[in-house]
Amino acid sequence: MSNLMNTILAAESPARVIGMAVLVIIILAVIVFFLLFLKFFRLWLQARLSRADVKFSELIGMWLRKVDTRTIVLSKITAIQAGLTLTTRDLESHYLAGGRVPNVVRALVAADRANIDLSLKTATAIDLAGRDILDAVQTSVNPKVIDCPDPKKGKDTIDAVAQDGIQLKAKARVTVRANIQRLVGGATEETVIARVGEGIVTTIGSAVTYKNVLENPDRISKAVLAKGLDAGTAFEILSIDIADVDVGVNVGAELQKHQAQADLVRAQAEAEKRRAMAFAREQEMRALVVENEAKVPLAIAEAFQKGNLGIMDYYRMKNINADTDMRDSIAKPKKPE
Repeated sequence: MSNLMNTILAAESPARVIGMAVLVIIILAVIVFFLLFLKFFRLWLQARLSRADVKFSELIGMWLRKVDTRTIVLSKITAIQAGLTLTTRDLESHYLAGGRVPNVVRALVAADRANIDLSLKTATAIDLAGRDILDAVQTSVNPKVIDCPDPKKGKDTIDAVAQDGIQLKAKARVTVRANIQRLVGGATEETVIARVGEGIVTTIGSAVTYKNVLENPDRISKAVLAKGLDAGTAFEILSIDIADVDVGVNVGAELQKHQAQADLVRAQAEAEKRRAMAFAREQEMRALVVENEAKVPLAIAEAFQKGNLGIMDYYRMKNINADTDMRDSIAKPKKPE
């Protein structure tokens, strides 16, 4: 079989072989073009009818670069219908950078409808930074309320102590609006909540008595707003409303109670120390008495040897000791039976 093919090829002229190869290539190219035409015809026609100006060659190029052509075309149609001027290259480059093209386009449309100055460069930068640009635009148009403290963190109130030692438990609601210009690099909601909580604690702590805070809870919001807590954040604080203020425990009394208990323990320790020292001193003196009593027989024996003490003197001394012991026993009260 191979010999037969070689014979046929050898019989064909080189020009004829080249012509057949070119013909095969053309046929394959036509088939590929036809398949691509069937694949992208609907998108191309949809863009054409929507005046989105997406060329067929651009669709093929996006397909070769593994770009989702449907996402790009539909996003551009949305932008064109909304009156925005966006190029296919801009949308494609943002897609290749890992951005969310439909989200950016919807944010640009919403910003344009709300007369918010938002450029494509700023929107793509915010989106690539990981922020939800559409949510930011919606928050800028429709301010949202943040609970302080955040119930999701497992804490319901902000606890602070006035100067009179009374604890107050406060809840606040912060109304914020997104600041598009500070969205890249600006602090998040957690920072706003932390700063507001710090301001509430400081304001309550500076109050002379807890009654002043209960009488005028708005002094907390005014003092906190005056601190400019939204500096360096991605939000603009519109208002801080104190939702609730409750009286907690008397921290001052608790501290005094603990201090008294500590003083009692210290006094007991000092008394125990003095008692132990007195007992040790008593034992020391008893030992000294026993030691001196042990020396008495030795002194008597030495007096007998030297002749300084006679036998009658010794008996007289014993009689005196016996009389003394008898008087002591008579003088002691009897123990009840």
